[in-house]
Amino acid sequence: MDTPSRADSSLLQGFPPVATRDARVLVLGSMPGVASLQAERYYAHPRNAFWPIMGELVGADPALPYAQRLARLKSAGIALWDVLDRCEREGSLDSAIVDATAQANDFAEFFKQHAKLRTVLFNGAKAEAAYRRFGPPLKAFGLLAFRLPSTSPANAAVAFAKKLAAWREALQAAGVVKSD
Repeated sequence: MDTPSRADSSLLQGFPPVATRDARVLVLGSMPGVASLQAERYYAHPRNAFWPIMGELVGADPALPYAQRLARLKSAGIALWDVLDRCEREGSLDSAIVDATAQANDFAEFFKQHAKLRTVLFNGAKAEAAYRRFGPPLKAFGLLAFRLPSTSPANAAVAFAKKLAAWREALQAAGVVKSD
C-alpha cells in the first residue's frame, strides 16, 4: 500500500460498513462523494441511482428514511462499504482520487467476521480497480465478484433501465433477490 503524501488529517475519511453478520452480498463503492460525505450517508447524491435501484429490488426506496433503507438492505442480506477508507480527492469524481494517498479498508478482517458472504459487487470500474490494487484476493475467501455499472450520476451514458437490469441479475445470482 502506498504511503500518504500528506498527514492523515488532510485525507477524506469514508464510512464504516453497514452489515449484519449474516450478510451474503457486499456492495463496494470506491469512496463516498462530496454529497455523501456532507450528509454522512451512503449514496446521498440525489441523482445517484443506487437507492432507486435498491428500492425496485429490495424495497429500500429513496423516499424512506435513511435508517429504514439500511434496514431493508440488511434484511435482504446486503452489506455496504467502500474500498477506500481514506484518500485525497478534489470533488466527487473517482478519477480525481489521488492514488498515492489511498488507504484501503481492512477486508481480511471484515471477511473473517462475515463468514456468510458469498458475493462482492463492485459499484463501477474504479471500485473494482481499487480493490484489485489494495484488497486481498477474493478467491482466498471463497468469494465471487462482479463489476456492475456505476450508479453514480457521472455514469449518465448508461441508462437507468440498463443499470437496474444488471443489478437485478447480479442480486438474483447471489440469491438475495428472487427471480421474476
